[in-house]
Amino acid sequence: MTIRVLVAEDQSAVRAGLVLILRSAPDIEVAGEAEDGEAAVRLARELRPDLVLMDVQMPRLDGVSATRQVVAEGLADVLVLTTFDLDEYVFGALRAGAAGFLLKHTDAHDLLEAVRTVARGEGMIAPAVTRRLIAEFAGTAAARTADPAVLDALTRREREVLGCLGEGLSNAEIAGRLSMAEATVKTHVSRLLGKLELRSRVQAAVLAQELGLRER
Repeated sequence: MTIRVLVAEDQSAVRAGLVLILRSAPDIEVAGEAEDGEAAVRLARELRPDLVLMDVQMPRLDGVSATRQVVAEGLADVLVLTTFDLDEYVFGALRAGAAGFLLKHTDAHDLLEAVRTVARGEGMIAPAVTRRLIAEFAGTAAARTADPAVLDALTRREREVLGCLGEGLSNAEIAGRLSMAEATVKTHVSRLLGKLELRSRVQAAVLAQELGLRER
């Protein structure tokens, strides 16, 4: 199955490099290119890609605002490109519902794997990036104070899966940890996101961190 990607990056040289890498993969198609946030939202509406590869800092409309619109309208999953400054832009993208975060200068192989991972519905990518991001976000004033009572809506199994998400585990890793089928893990993740009214696995992971939840 071909993954259709919209590339949103204001630096033409960087955008060209990303497009070149993406087009080298037989299972990935570059659906379009955007040089600013407004164009990213407009093209996402027109092209309905599977995923938007979104730079955070762009002119006219920043990547955070663009991510918020794309996610709110259900147009596509968003994989955010960051230099990993851990600033308000990155945290804003997390709150906006970004499905994953990727270092801007990552190598070609990791870029392609990140796109495939997010396309599979697994927003937790690049553990070295996401686990640090989750921990940093959960420990800042920017993180909302989580009420433990939110867990009352979850089944025991869903709580266990949520704890694993907080550790940055993939579906396959959770399946191995909890001795269940990967398809069953996906079902639990989908259900707990719905019950907790969260937009992404990344947000679920932050919530788990805030609650100090760990899979036992």
